[in-house]
Amino acid sequence: MKVLVLGGTRFMGRLLAWRLVAQGHEVTLFHRGTRAVPFAERVETLVGDRSTGVLPSLLEGRRFDATVDFSAFTPGDLALPWEALGHYVLISTGQVYLVREACPQPSRETDYDGPCMPRPADPADASQWEYGIGKRGCEDLLLREGVRATRVRIPMVNGIGDPNARIEGYLWRLLDGGPVLLPDGGDTPTRHIWAEDVAVAVAALLGDRRTEGEAYNLAQDETPTLRELLYMLAERVGVTPRLVEVPSARLRAEGFAMRSLSNFSQAWMSFIDPAKAREALDFVPTALPSYLDRMVSAFLATAGAERPEGYVGRAREIAFARALE
Repeated sequence: MKVLVLGGTRFMGRLLAWRLVAQGHEVTLFHRGTRAVPFAERVETLVGDRSTGVLPSLLEGRRFDATVDFSAFTPGDLALPWEALGHYVLISTGQVYLVREACPQPSRETDYDGPCMPRPADPADASQWEYGIGKRGCEDLLLREGVRATRVRIPMVNGIGDPNARIEGYLWRLLDGGPVLLPDGGDTPTRHIWAEDVAVAVAALLGDRRTEGEAYNLAQDETPTLRELLYMLAERVGVTPRLVEVPSARLRAEGFAMRSLSNFSQAWMSFIDPAKAREALDFVPTALPSYLDRMVSAFLATAGAERPEGYVGRAREIAFARALE
């Protein structure tokens, strides 16, 4: 197939692009040109900033069998020549459920419809709300315009090369010898997904007309709490974790940013049900212990002096935790 990937040089987009190239598809990547393309000699590259409105002109006169869009965040990003894009796959988010009022958890595809909550007053919450509302706007536009589209909703994504270094942030904390703050006891269940599973599933559904007009949740089966996840990571690096429980309200009062301190403790973290994808797409997610093995091995092999962004305030975390021990 001729496949266009919008945003194919980073993390999941990069994994998908590699897979499509290896499978022999004719791949075109659209990106901003800020990252190297290791398979550049095997793909066509279109460079531009989507926010400037340049994309439609770059696609003029072209035809693709399928398009995968990682970089559409608001309806304004979808001013596209649909007749040229073939089967369009939007990479959406589980946050489309979180902005819905009283949405059940785990959330299923049938839970999408319903009124959305008003914009939160807190700026941090407002930015997360805007993300979910923007993705809902994209999904609704596709349905309204009758685009040959499939919507893929994903939760928080773990993987080697994660630009947010979420798992790596926990590994640095477990390995530095200091205590680890555990907001609210770390007892909230989580459900994430392995990045490579997204690439595999999306590559498999391209051109499948049965998926057009449908939405699918992709997620792992396991639902560990943060406490359980930290013990799994600690076992893999051979340490005994020093976990210090503290109410998240107190952490915020002390000026700790939850997103930097504990990525998996933030309120805006979707919890979705992948049963439909299992049945309709034969989606089989990688087992959590298996992908944690791979992530920890990669971390230990490559970790150097560079720490994740959220690790900057680690000394203060340790001092605060030791005062509570």
